[in-house]
Amino acid sequence: MDEASTAARRRMAWSASFSGKPVAALWPYALAVLSVSFGLGIALLFQRLGFRAGQVPLLLFAVATSSWYGGTGAAALAFLLSCLAFDYFFTEPLYSLYIVPADIPYFIVFALFAALITWFSAVRRRVERDLRQAREHLEIEVVQRTRQASLLNLTHDTIFVRDMDDVITYWNRGAEELYGWTQEQATGKDAHELLHSVFSTPIEQIRQELLRTGRWEGALHNARADGTTVMVASRWSLQRDERGRPTAILETNNDITERERRAEEIRSLNVELGKRTAQLEASNKELEAFAYSVSHDLRAPLRHMAGFSELLQKNIASQLDEKSRRYISTILEASRRMGALIDDLLSFSRIGRAEARKSMVSLGQLVEEALAEVRRDAADREIIWKIGELPSAYGDRSMLRLALVNLISNAVKFTRTRSPATIEIGPIDHDPDQLGLFIRDNGVGFDMKYRNKLFGVFQRLHAAEAFEGTGIGLATVLRIAHRHGGRAWAEGALGEGATFYFSVSKTSEYKI
Repeated sequence: MDEASTAARRRMAWSASFSGKPVAALWPYALAVLSVSFGLGIALLFQRLGFRAGQVPLLLFAVATSSWYGGTGAAALAFLLSCLAFDYFFTEPLYSLYIVPADIPYFIVFALFAALITWFSAVRRRVERDLRQAREHLEIEVVQRTRQASLLNLTHDTIFVRDMDDVITYWNRGAEELYGWTQEQATGKDAHELLHSVFSTPIEQIRQELLRTGRWEGALHNARADGTTVMVASRWSLQRDERGRPTAILETNNDITERERRAEEIRSLNVELGKRTAQLEASNKELEAFAYSVSHDLRAPLRHMAGFSELLQKNIASQLDEKSRRYISTILEASRRMGALIDDLLSFSRIGRAEARKSMVSLGQLVEEALAEVRRDAADREIIWKIGELPSAYGDRSMLRLALVNLISNAVKFTRTRSPATIEIGPIDHDPDQLGLFIRDNGVGFDMKYRNKLFGVFQRLHAAEAFEGTGIGLATVLRIAHRHGGRAWAEGALGEGATFYFSVSKTSEYKI
């Protein structure tokens, strides 16, 4: 029992060791043995039939077959077996492996023929392997190119490829949609002749840049199949082979015709706007000069009117009745109001004409100076002032002071009916690029639907009999804000007070 199991184990071990060798590695040598055996058998049959000249060709054929299908190792084994078989069966003395010196040249010639056949077979196998690899690589590349072409056809962007002679080799669906030619119609045609391309720079310069950098971008005018012209943003990319030689150009085009048309319209509108702005500035300057001249010229006759009315009142007051004295008082009051209106109009005109002197100015200090001026006219009133910490601003000190005087005077005037009146002044931070202040009061307020009229010249929301004024103060405030890169606006409610805002630009480079 033990001997039987031992023998079985030995057989299994031998079988496993044999089966462990790859069968694919053994078949060339088996082929060599079979080829030589087949050739030897035919040669012996021919010898028996009296034909003694076919041994060498048959054995060489066995070597060639082994080399062709089995490789160099099989060829070497077939050559060795052929030499042994030839010496044993066909060389005197027969049926021995003894070689006489006279037979050595035959073996050398046989060895040379066998080596030549083996070399030829090896070269052919290598060529076949290279061809097979090239074919497989080509098939893979064709599959990849087909897949890429399919992906490029999914996009509506215009994409086509042309060789270095500008002949189109690929034309995607986006190109068909933009230009109107099908792939069959466009492929093989000269791209520039087909599209009638018009370049903004000479084509030689474009080619030089493309060869130097591998890419080019620019605007082109191309023609469609129907004869219409389209403007495109064109991008070219140069493809090179493994040796760095240029082989093809990938071109993508995006239709910018509508964009350029709108851009041209915008440019035309900007030019027209510039002309109108210049005309408006000239008209404004003329109007300001006219207002200044008229206001200045009106002062002399107004002074005469007021002066002689006062003299008339003094000289014949005792001779006039009550109605006549009221007439003269009305004339004097109207003269004073007209004088104030002329002064405000001159001041407003100077704001647009005066050259600004810019510097860092403390708004808190300007508010204190404005309060000192305004308090003289409201010394007999009860006013609660709330002044917050105010920032410094970059601008013209006299202009900013005038704006604050007008705003604070406005708050004092429209809180006349309140006792006590409350006026609060504090900083604002509505815009990161602006700084300024607000002035809030508990006065009569205004209706928000009229807020756009507040800052207009000669605009008033209250009767002159109720609140004095010329209607120029807030217009002056707005002009000063604009000259400092800021703005002025107001919020309020009728009977609930109002808040006025004034801001200037934070940047010190703002031109005023």
